[in-house]
Amino acid sequence: MRILLRLFGPLAAFALVACAGSAQSEPAAKPAMWKLADEDTTIYLFGTLHILPPGFTWRTPKFDAVAASADTLVLEIADQGDARQAAERFRALATSDGLPPLHERVPPAQRPVLAEMLKKAGLSESQLDGYETWAAALTLGAALYRDVGASAEHGVEQTLSGQFTQASKPIEGLETTAQQLGFFDTLPEASQRRLLASMVEESEGSAKQYAAMAAAWSRGDINAIAVTFDDELRISPDLAEILIRKRNANWTAALEKRLETPGTVLVAVGAGHLAGKDSVVDMLRARGLKVQRVQ
Repeated sequence: MRILLRLFGPLAAFALVACAGSAQSEPAAKPAMWKLADEDTTIYLFGTLHILPPGFTWRTPKFDAVAASADTLVLEIADQGDARQAAERFRALATSDGLPPLHERVPPAQRPVLAEMLKKAGLSESQLDGYETWAAALTLGAALYRDVGASAEHGVEQTLSGQFTQASKPIEGLETTAQQLGFFDTLPEASQRRLLASMVEESEGSAKQYAAMAAAWSRGDINAIAVTFDDELRISPDLAEILIRKRNANWTAALEKRLETPGTVLVAVGAGHLAGKDSVVDMLRARGLKVQRVQ
């Protein structure tokens, strides 16, 4: 749940439409933001939550000034606005023949909880039996969004995409939807099952987890985000290597290369990528680049 909420909210939204709810943000919201610059290029790194409740206040005067000054917006994926096409790609990769029933892919002790999750989501097991394990995990993760009262529609990326589109400013992506889906699709089955098992295990506390995560993000508490994130890395080192470290390394190289192009860029990616061990911020600094926190 935490990995999906923090890293792949838009993808899970393609698997199942999330329902909006209501929630209140903490006062004086101040999500973390960094600045990377040289003589003629300025790159702002803003950590996001992919899904948010309607009315959640996260913008600040400082952030609004940065967004207004940026020539270009860079997201994890730039093609997430085409939900229909993304859903088609998801379905194309999600199903396979000859898969065991879904309940056989989680430990016996978790099967009653899985059954309850399916019931709560309005799904039958037969609907997901043909799904590869990673795809079933994403679908169930999207169903959990209803418990936290949040959706990608109100998330940072969708909001910024609308702003930059209205201003006729370009929007680019560090990856594509197909690439992100491919990260899951190529996971070994054992890793996929760990992902599904963790989803089931944490399902009963999903609302509490999200509230704590959103509060830490809103106040810019990168230490709190890092502690949770590092715990996840220790639990699933193989998932962390594929879904986090390799991607962070790719993004770090892309950002260093971007310094060769003059202009001002706002890069908005999942907050977990910018906090904790092997974060993009740490990788940039390891390359000798100056990254300054500005919010």
